[in-house]
Amino acid sequence: MALYSNHTGRPRVRYTRNAIIFTALLLFALATIFPIYFMVVSALGDPVEAGAVTYSILPSKFTLASFKFFFDYSDYSYRWILNSLIVAVSVTVSNVVFASMAGFAFSKLKFRGKNILFGILLVSMMIPYQVTQVPLYILMVNVFELQNTYSALILPGIVTVYNIFLAKQFMSSIPNEILESAKMEGCNQFQIYMKMILPLSKTVLAVMAILTFMDSWNTFFWPLLITNSMEMQTIQVGLKNFRFANTTYIAPMMAGAAISALPMFVLFFSLQKYFLEGVTVGAVKG
Repeated sequence: MALYSNHTGRPRVRYTRNAIIFTALLLFALATIFPIYFMVVSALGDPVEAGAVTYSILPSKFTLASFKFFFDYSDYSYRWILNSLIVAVSVTVSNVVFASMAGFAFSKLKFRGKNILFGILLVSMMIPYQVTQVPLYILMVNVFELQNTYSALILPGIVTVYNIFLAKQFMSSIPNEILESAKMEGCNQFQIYMKMILPLSKTVLAVMAILTFMDSWNTFFWPLLITNSMEMQTIQVGLKNFRFANTTYIAPMMAGAAISALPMFVLFFSLQKYFLEGVTVGAVKG
């Protein structure tokens, strides 16, 4: 039933119901948008300490001084953004490549133990992310000695089970007759993957790229754990340098947060149709 479908009873009941629904949705929208609004308003304020900030919903004046303060505060301000970009792009590309390969293997190839292996992967999705951080840290630091490097930031997210699941579920819906016809034309499995599967899977590949980039760009805990110098910090971790024991530079921190959020806004408004498709792409029957 539609949200604003005609009510079979009295008009007053219909108007009252619709007014309640509209009010509830409006309040929810305002509660969701307010933190973003507060971030932008604070970023456009003066770069003063937390003790000198006068919190107000409506800005008293607009200035870009906090953005200038953010870039002038540290020699590594630009490096933080570059680090986040390198890590996010590398993780996104690797996930699209490896997850699509794994999805193709699980959906279209026949090999012994396929269902058991895929089941193990699905079970691993139920393990909380925080549980794996301690053994992963020991592995990266004590075994491989990769602390404070791009490899340590990129390798743990080089491919995720969720992306493999998305690729497998989507590729399972591709008719096998298409692949059989390609085999009859003399294509091997790699050619089928490159010339048939990938062109037909553009939607799921785009969804995987968008979601993976967002997750990698916004990750805070692992970069904080694995880096020990300001030079290798990402933008999310770099923002903590504006907070001290006795004070916090609120406006410059909010300016950095606004800069950090900018790629997410660009992704959402330019590729929002893929976000909507990403909600249901994993529900394809396999």
